[in-house]
Amino acid sequence: MLDIFIFEFLISMKYFEFEPVEALKKYVKCYYTSETEVTHFSDHAFATGCIEVMFNMGTGKWQIGEGGSFTTTPSVELWGQIIQPLSFRSVGKCNMLGIRFYPEGAFVFLNDEISQFNNQITDMRAVAGKPIEVLHEQLLETNLLSNRIALIENYLLKKLELSERKIHRLPVISSVLTDLATEGSFDDMHHMAARYGFTSRYLQKLFLQYTGLTPKLHQKISRFQKSLVLVSKGQLSLTSIAYECGYFDQSHFSRDFKLFTGINPSAYASENSTAILASPNK
Repeated sequence: MLDIFIFEFLISMKYFEFEPVEALKKYVKCYYTSETEVTHFSDHAFATGCIEVMFNMGTGKWQIGEGGSFTTTPSVELWGQIIQPLSFRSVGKCNMLGIRFYPEGAFVFLNDEISQFNNQITDMRAVAGKPIEVLHEQLLETNLLSNRIALIENYLLKKLELSERKIHRLPVISSVLTDLATEGSFDDMHHMAARYGFTSRYLQKLFLQYTGLTPKLHQKISRFQKSLVLVSKGQLSLTSIAYECGYFDQSHFSRDFKLFTGINPSAYASENSTAILASPNK
């Protein structure tokens, strides 16, 4: 198993990423472990375009906040598309094992409309039923990380075998995602849909079904994530970052950045944020 990213955060968080097996690489960006060595810290999650499932492997708790109050998340969490900034905190020393899906990847393994999970943390046990509960129990009984990841992959591979109908349209969505990543490719939905022989309404519906996002919002999040990485590096001016990421000007860049984070880019302190860990652009 290959460690593809290792990170030690100033708040004493240890973070590792691991590649999936070949059969799952179209769907799963990575598996990861996140372990805190302090008993309490607070942070915010931002839009990434990805959907995640997290297993709580320790005695600590994750909590999400809204309006000044916090609620404890379930032991197996489904993170939908987080579009608005989401406050969270850890209580106790937390040890999480996660699956980060590509934007179109999670749909293959879920039986529900992806967009219904947007901007919320859902109990994955209520979505996937007894099999995910059994998997979590097996993970807790296994101490070796490689064995834990093998258990997760066996679960996903079995789900994949039952998802032939869902996979049918996946190449189209993947191709649209590639088009969206190409600068200047997204002129309007009518032209993009025509390239695939669809109506714009059908392509919008299909994209929303598979990713939980519209093509335009996905592209907006991708551009924001690219800017977030550059802001975190601190090597370019905000004006340079704006043009590097395809914004019309710095004002447009700052407006989008604040939309997804709640703050201006000049106020973002990367050394006090874990948001970069979930970025698909890091």
